[in-house]
Amino acid sequence: MIEVANRLHTVEEYYFSKKLREVGLLIASGKPIISLGIGSPDLQPPQKVLDAILESFKDANAHKYQSYQGLPELREAMASFYKAHFSVNLSAHTEVLPLMGSKEGIMHISMAYLNEGDEVLIPNPGYPTYQSVTKLVGAKGVLYNLDEKNNWLPDFDALEKQDLTKVKLMWVNYPHMPTGAQPDKYVFENLVSFAKRHNILVVNDNPYSFILNDSPKSILSVEGAKDVCLELNSLSKTFNMAGWRVGMVVGNSEHIKNILKVKSNMDSGMFYGIQKGAIEALKCSSMWFATLNNVYKQRRDLIWKLADALNCTYDRNAIGMFVWAKLPPQVKSEEFIDLVLKDNHIFITPGTIFGSQGEGYVRFSLCSSTDNIEEAIARVK
Repeated sequence: MIEVANRLHTVEEYYFSKKLREVGLLIASGKPIISLGIGSPDLQPPQKVLDAILESFKDANAHKYQSYQGLPELREAMASFYKAHFSVNLSAHTEVLPLMGSKEGIMHISMAYLNEGDEVLIPNPGYPTYQSVTKLVGAKGVLYNLDEKNNWLPDFDALEKQDLTKVKLMWVNYPHMPTGAQPDKYVFENLVSFAKRHNILVVNDNPYSFILNDSPKSILSVEGAKDVCLELNSLSKTFNMAGWRVGMVVGNSEHIKNILKVKSNMDSGMFYGIQKGAIEALKCSSMWFATLNNVYKQRRDLIWKLADALNCTYDRNAIGMFVWAKLPPQVKSEEFIDLVLKDNHIFITPGTIFGSQGEGYVRFSLCSSTDNIEEAIARVK
């Protein structure tokens, strides 16, 4: 047998990749599983997006290799979107880079900036990919704990007491996944100041700003943020385009240029039709967001009832595509979700997959119909 690379020993297969196989086997054996685990939108994209991709097939350029930087009109649409919704001015030519989903941006940014042995500040709880990509590139993840008492925001006093001399990159994610915590008035300002003091590149991963949230924010709206910050964004959740794989990284031209060096060696451009559809999505009016959030509000109200039935507590002010719920005292997350899967045939996500600070919590997805959620409530009751 040929030995695998050492880096492969530093990571495990992604939790959902493994767990969904288990859930799939249960479904195949006839178990009526209701999945409230993964955040994969089950709603349709805007109709004009679907029309645009169909129309694109008629274009002579549709099936050719595309620009590594995306269509100029896509970058313009992304810059206009940031201006309209975040009051952030971006140069479409130099400060916007379309991505095949923001997840690939995590790898591209890490490859562009991290050397072996560099340290990376990673939120706990947080998106597991931050840690796995850090390991794959040979850097060292340094967890910074978030907790309910501080509304899942960074504790800057605790961060300042750490040895930060080797820290080169910091991942933040507001609105926060999995907890749904919103950035307060000062957290982005404090992050920018912190980054400048310690010469750290801060990356805000921002795909949930428009889900059940009336005040979307960008870290780049802070004066001077472009010097030390990047932001990832995605059309997956906002426009129900998760499988299309389209997102963006935005920031100053030097950062974008460095990321492009990596990206241009790893793909040959995004499919033309997807870019055309994304352009139309980014032009959607406020009516789209209102309609989408009306559906999610109905679902969230029901998920709250399900959480009540399971003796969980939750924050009604949280936003985003999930409900983060606290279990009764002494109850372990993974034991709880396995019991609910076995007894009620409902799959929910244990908080521990997001880090040790997720112990004692579970995450419910809103990506399931009201009928399914009502059936889940009936099973539990």
